[in-house]
Amino acid sequence: MRGRIDGLQNPFPVLFQLPGVYQEEGFTERFVGAFDDGLAPVVSTLDNLAAYVDPDLTPHDFLAWLAGWVAVELDDQTRTADLRRAVRAAVATHRRRGTRAGLEEVVSLLTGAQVEVTDSGGAIWSVTPGTPLPGDPEPVVWVRVVVDGVESFDRTRLEAVVRSAKPVHVADVIEVADRGTVGGSEP
Repeated sequence: MRGRIDGLQNPFPVLFQLPGVYQEEGFTERFVGAFDDGLAPVVSTLDNLAAYVDPDLTPHDFLAWLAGWVAVELDDQTRTADLRRAVRAAVATHRRRGTRAGLEEVVSLLTGAQVEVTDSGGAIWSVTPGTPLPGDPEPVVWVRVVVDGVESFDRTRLEAVVRSAKPVHVADVIEVADRGTVGGSEP
C-alpha cells in the first residue's frame, strides 16, 4: 500500500491553486501544506501507473495484487522472481490451460524447476470405422520435476500447483528427481 513518503514533493502544490490573496498568508500556507503531504504519493502513483502494472517494475507489495488481477494463483512461498515471471506469462499460460504444455509451463514458472509432463491422451483421425482410439481410457498425467536437492523441495506446494493447473477429472502422478541423479525412464 502506498503511503506518506518523506521528502516527496507534490508537483502541483495546493497553495498555488488558491487565489493570490490566500497565498500571502502564513497560516494558509501551513494549513494547505498538510494536503500536499497527503497528495504527493497519490500524484506520484498516478504519474508512474504504467510501472505499477508492469510485472518487472511493480513494487513487491503490489505484485501480489497484480498476480490476482491476471488470475495467477500464488502462495506465501512463491519467490518474487518466479511470481514476476508467472505474471508476465499469464496470458500465454491461460491460453494453454488444461493442456500438457500448459501444465508444464505453469509448474515450471511457479517452481523454477525443470519439468517434464506426459499424459495418457491422444488424438487421431481415420476413415475406417472401428479404428481403436489412441491413449489410455483412464485420463492421467505424469509430472516429473527435476530439482537441485529433493530433500529441500516442497512437494506439498508442487502438488497444489499441479492440481490447480490440470483438468479436475484427470488423475496425476508426481515424481521429484534430484538433478544430480537424473536418468532412468519416463513414466
